[in-house]
Order: sequence, then structure tokens, then C-alpha cells
Amino acid sequence: MGTVRDETLDELRTVCKIQGADVPLPKSPLYSVLLSILPITIRFIFRIRYRGLHRIPRNGAVILAANHTSHIDPFSIICGVRRRTHYLAKAGHFDKFMTSVVMNTTGQIRTHRESGAVDALSSASDVLEAGLSLGIFPESTRSRREEAPFLGKGKTGFARLAASHPDVPVFPTAIIGARDVMAPGDKIIRFWKPVEVTFGEGVTWNQWIVHPNGGAQDEESIRSIITAGEEQRRATMKELYRRFTDQVIGTMAALGAP
Repeated sequence: MGTVRDETLDELRTVCKIQGADVPLPKSPLYSVLLSILPITIRFIFRIRYRGLHRIPRNGAVILAANHTSHIDPFSIICGVRRRTHYLAKAGHFDKFMTSVVMNTTGQIRTHRESGAVDALSSASDVLEAGLSLGIFPESTRSRREEAPFLGKGKTGFARLAASHPDVPVFPTAIIGARDVMAPGDKIIRFWKPVEVTFGEGVTWNQWIVHPNGGAQDEESIRSIITAGEEQRRATMKELYRRFTDQVIGTMAALGAP
């Protein structure tokens, strides 16, 4: 593949840009306190083992993309990276007392399904623009399958986020065993069951789009996307978003996501 100029990648980012919601991110003064206490407590109570933690930077914007089979998945990741990690949570979690306490204390973002994906992606874009950690489940919701494989087809919204923030690394993450601890619909937490969280190598959209095994685009093809009509550009980007999403999901599976 030929070299792609930085100016060309910047132009592509402009046409892919997701506008922020212009709503202040939720403040969570207790989050720092919880991050100093909960990881130790949870790792003492639960049998959680982490692999690849050294890959996650301590500062700067990151996207942590993981499979989703249990309510404990976000906590498994947050307690590993020990960073303020913001998730897009459905509005219903803020309507119940116990879950609302958790959502508000940790600064999670309320997402109204009736406003569609645009609202969610705008809020997520604000998180990344602020240089923070964004946790996301490409499958969108917990897997309801009764037996493996539980990993489903990912939605392409997070690929759009990656394209809008092309220098932010996406870390494919595999959570193994969380469903045995607490499956969808369970009221009992089986804390004695082992959980393993593996963080893969990070990749940015700008790295992926020019890689021969990724987007496989060169200067000419990217310029043709930029100069194409809106309908053609949307169709081409839709294909690239799908390819990116499928490859990240494939990496999760290779890391052991059930």
C-alpha cells in the first residue's frame, strides 16, 4: 500500500466527525475514592485474573471494547484498568434506586433509546474529546444465548467513533467466565467462579485503515471517499465500519471471548 498523507487522514476525519452532545459530562467526585477501594475489595472477593493490563495507558483517550454476557462486565474492566471509565447506560438503570446510585456515583452516561444512536454516539464522542476512557460493548447488550458461542455480531456505532477520533486506540477485550458468575436474569452472584479479562493490542482507526489486513486504503482511495457524493461516501464508509467491527469482534474471539 502507498503512503497516505497526514493531511488526507485529517480530511477523512472531518467528513466522519461525530458532533458532541454539548452536555457537560456527569461529575463523579466519589469515583476516585471508589477506584482506590473497590479494585482491591473486588479482587479479594472475586477470582478475577487480568492479562495485558500493561497495554492500557494510564492517561489519554481510549476505547475499551469488550464482549458482554453479565452485569459484572463493566466492573471487571474498571477494577482492572483503575481509570475513570465511562459507559453509555440505558436510562432504566437510572430509574431504580440501587443501580442509579452506582450510575451516578461512577459518572456513567444516561442514554435514551428513543433518541436513537445519535444521542449515544454524541455523548461518547464528548468522553473521548475530553481525553477520557470509554468502555463500550460492540454487541450493544448482554448476550441472551443459552449456550456458547455467546459472542454476537457487533453494531458499527463504535467503528464510527473510532473514525471520528482516529488517533484514539481501540483495545479489543475478552471477558471470560463472567456469565458463570452472574448470567442474565440471575439474582445470585457466584463470586467463587473464576473470571479472566484479557486486553489485546490497541489499534487506532488511522493505523487500521491503511493496513493491508485492515481497511487496505491508500492515498487515492481515501481521496475518492472524501470527494465522493454523500450517498456514495456513506455506502463506502458503511462497508469500512462493518469490516472494522467484524475484525475487532474477531480479535475478541481470538482472545477467548466465549
